Amino acid sequence: MKIKFGPSGLGPVKDAINNLKRYHELGLNACEIAFTYGVYINHEKDIKEIRKTAEKYDIKLSIHAPYWINLNSKEPEKIQASKKRILKCCEIGEKLNAYRVVFHSGYYTNGDKEETYQNIKTEILDMQEEIKKQGWKIRLAPEVMGKINVFGSVEEISRLVKETGCGFCIDFAHVLARYKKIDYNKVKKLFPQKNWHCHFSGINYGEKGEKNHIKTPEDKLKELLKNLPKEKEITIINESPCPVEDSILSLKLAQI
Repeated sequence: MKIKFGPSGLGPVKDAINNLKRYHELGLNACEIAFTYGVYINHEKDIKEIRKTAEKYDIKLSIHAPYWINLNSKEPEKIQASKKRILKCCEIGEKLNAYRVVFHSGYYTNGDKEETYQNIKTEILDMQEEIKKQGWKIRLAPEVMGKINVFGSVEEISRLVKETGCGFCIDFAHVLARYKKIDYNKVKKLFPQKNWHCHFSGINYGEKGEKNHIKTPEDKLKELLKNLPKEKEITIINESPCPVEDSILSLKLAQI
């Protein structure tokens, strides 16, 4: 099993190069750039320097798209705006040599889960046509979500992968929050692909699912590492309030 560990967050542009160097020195080899509040790396000079540094230190980059995305909105203009944000992440991500754009797909409409699924599938297929047209290698990665009233169960994301050929993000903290347990055998069955892009952190949750991310408990990390499939290549991005510190802990536990 090959696992790359890294934090969610590259930091501001002025600190990006030093942060990548620091991640490398700490033994980390992945980083998810958080465009969660908007795409903030825009200048070609910055993009080239960040890409060159990440490649120099063998750090695998991914992108997290903005939070305000809903591919199942009742308002067509909001769907178009959502797709525009995701595709902008793809454009910048391609230049950075990032391999995935992770995003929250949307919300259920009128409680009709199948209709929601079909709507989101249609928009993903449409975006993939644009990605193909542009000749980009980067792949869309809809994320498994932690709230029960939000689209993104493990079954729904797995089905999207099968029916659209998109990538995916398995957030194991979200799986725990959504289902109150992690059925690793079920996850392995639903995602037979060789390469997994994953998120993990500590999490507070209730009956309706996720409340907030917290520092990653060591026992939960040990449980995750013990149950991950051995034959896969896996990237684990930590989204706790201490993502670098918790990624280092993950790396140490994986080496035991």
